[in-house]
Amino acid sequence: MAKTRINVSLDPDLAEFAKVFAAENRTSVAEMFTQYLLALKRRNEGENVRQILSHPAFEQAMEEVQDRLRKGTAKWHSYDEVFID
Repeated sequence: MAKTRINVSLDPDLAEFAKVFAAENRTSVAEMFTQYLLALKRRNEGENVRQILSHPAFEQAMEEVQDRLRKGTAKWHSYDEVFID
């Protein structure tokens, strides 16, 4: 399935952190964002999108994915595995 490009504006320090973190964990910044969002989607399926950023599960999902990335235990999922029934 084709991917869609989106632009995300970050502070320069945060952008540099994302690049370094991704490189240290042998992934890309795009894949890192994808994994965070997929974890969040799984936790919050069916919830109002406006509530996601303030939802406690958002922070927990991000922490869990970051921990798996650091440990090298992250399970990578394709778009079809997540979005196609």
